[in-house]
Amino acid sequence: MEKVKVLVVDDSKISRAIMQKHLAKTNFEVCAEAKTAAEAVTLYAEHHPGIVTMDMNLPDADGLECTRRIHAIDPDAKIVMISAMKDASLVARGREVGISAFLQKPVSTNDLLDTLMVLGQDKVGKVNTLRESYAKAFVRALQQGLFSMIGVHSQTELELDERRFLDVSGVAIIIGLTGYPTGRAIVYMDTQTMKNFTAVLLGVDDPEELTEDEASDTVEEAANILVGRGVSNINDVFKDKEMRITPPGTISGTGIRIASPRLTTFKVTAQTRIGNVYMSIGFAEGD
Repeated sequence: MEKVKVLVVDDSKISRAIMQKHLAKTNFEVCAEAKTAAEAVTLYAEHHPGIVTMDMNLPDADGLECTRRIHAIDPDAKIVMISAMKDASLVARGREVGISAFLQKPVSTNDLLDTLMVLGQDKVGKVNTLRESYAKAFVRALQQGLFSMIGVHSQTELELDERRFLDVSGVAIIIGLTGYPTGRAIVYMDTQTMKNFTAVLLGVDDPEELTEDEASDTVEEAANILVGRGVSNINDVFKDKEMRITPPGTISGTGIRIASPRLTTFKVTAQTRIGNVYMSIGFAEGD
């Protein structure tokens, strides 16, 4: 896949070097660097980058004015503001001039790549965008949540699931995703893992002392927290997305088949010492 070109606009040599480091070995490459607004406009017209990263403070103009000048030659330019400042007033003024996204220094590689993937999704592709910017947020939430709730480490795997259904024997907690993109999350596990999870969380010595209703209720609450963490991870990066979750619904039994038509679905597997915990993330973004 052809790399997406990025124009870095920042008067700090160190900040430009950090950006180069962030984008090394990714689907993005720095095609040019600008230290001033005037230089940024010239380089934009020369290289036609897919995305511009914009600092707020430049020697000859601020990042908002630089954005206006770039949009004057390309109204569709995609610009992400990366600045030490990120107050509500700046975000509002940035929206007025066409800033697409906002990040605050120091920016993490994950947050930067998540943002660039969304802005460059027409070139990167929908599935890659959903995987890198959205599905991976739930992978992090699952791994971190399992450790914080029950103190277990996990080995996680993420894969595209092209089946139009999900087969479950045990318990499945279904949670809707609203906002952008819409979809649904399903946290599921077998009955023994459900009891093991609940026993560790509640401090019960013997998992078999638990009723299935007790275990199911506990896992439902945990799933709500895990999915909520994933949504929060996304909202922390994309302030305008405002993803939300719907109240959970729980299904338990054997041979359960849950349909997922017209969704781009990813399967997350967390292998732990108490059993495997799974999360199915389906997005209805796009056609």
